[in-house]
Amino acid sequence: MKFTLKKSKMLDTLAKIQGISGKKTSNAIISCVLIKAIENSLKIYATDYETGFIGFYPAEVESDGAIAINARKLYEIVRDFPTEDILVNEVDNFWIEIGNYNVQYHIVGMNPESFPQVPEIDEIPFIDIDSKNFKKMIDKTSMMSPIVEDKRPHVHGVCLETFQKEAEQWIRIIATDGNRLAKVDYHCVNESGIVLDRTVLVQKKGLNELSKIIIPQGNLSIGMMDNKLFIKQQQETVSIQLINGTFPDVSDVLFVKDAIQINLNKQLFMMMLKRMSIFSTDDYKGVIFNLNDDKMIITSTNPELGESKEEMFIVFPGNPIEVAFNPRYFMEALSVIEEEHVIMSIVDDQTPCLIEGEKDKSYICVIMPMRI
Repeated sequence: MKFTLKKSKMLDTLAKIQGISGKKTSNAIISCVLIKAIENSLKIYATDYETGFIGFYPAEVESDGAIAINARKLYEIVRDFPTEDILVNEVDNFWIEIGNYNVQYHIVGMNPESFPQVPEIDEIPFIDIDSKNFKKMIDKTSMMSPIVEDKRPHVHGVCLETFQKEAEQWIRIIATDGNRLAKVDYHCVNESGIVLDRTVLVQKKGLNELSKIIIPQGNLSIGMMDNKLFIKQQQETVSIQLINGTFPDVSDVLFVKDAIQINLNKQLFMMMLKRMSIFSTDDYKGVIFNLNDDKMIITSTNPELGESKEEMFIVFPGNPIEVAFNPRYFMEALSVIEEEHVIMSIVDDQTPCLIEGEKDKSYICVIMPMRI
């Protein structure tokens, strides 16, 4: 096997798949990337068993074949290589030569036949969605990292479903970490009218890795086969293992009744929370919200460090409320809302609080109160 790859064509791909194959693992073969040279193209495979990647790229191929090479080391070699053209040549016993006349690497590979099978797509129905919007959907829910000890499938997975609204096709992602929940809706570019045939739970880790791979231009296609979700864009395909289980009905949580709605300047609220979280630690995560008449007062107390207090003018027509929240949850929600003003909907100190944009309701974050 012998081929020449272009640094400018391959570097970005090798960087994007590091989260799938570039991490340290006791199973050496999945820390490799599989490269197949066929005619005038390279087919690149990466997997961690739950998430798979296949990419197809043009190249100058002198002889066909396949190699399995450490993904991290290959990325570092290509990243720092001084020329655009990089010659890769397989020699005896899975050893691989990389370089040219003045820079040369001699690196041991592995048997490509032992590389795990990465599922390939047959003819399956696909939904088309704007890739930039789908990446935003993932990024707006990516902070919902599960607690390791929590074994509930819906906490370790993301709910993905399609639905109709006003005769249009929409796609929805819902994610939770047990203390908060986020829902994101976006319109599909779905002229075929195809929908996902069921609501599914997708691995959070796989979706987060997908976000790094997505090119935020044009459309991408989403489909399902067996127990995997497939996302296809241009010459690259990602497969993600689905989780067995169901996501609970959260409609009552997303639409809180009798809530008082407070209109807040996002940036001012964000900076207020940031200042009040300076004393937050793992043992003292919460701050106290006091809502009364025309102001909101946030106080932070940490016996090991000190205390702080700040107030903000608001329009609050309800009865006084004193409630504790983790300020980080609010700051992370505010960071993905793209409007200048946000709406905070609150009922009392026992009911979850909702955060959403003033006009754009495609994203809602639900935050549970803490015990004072």
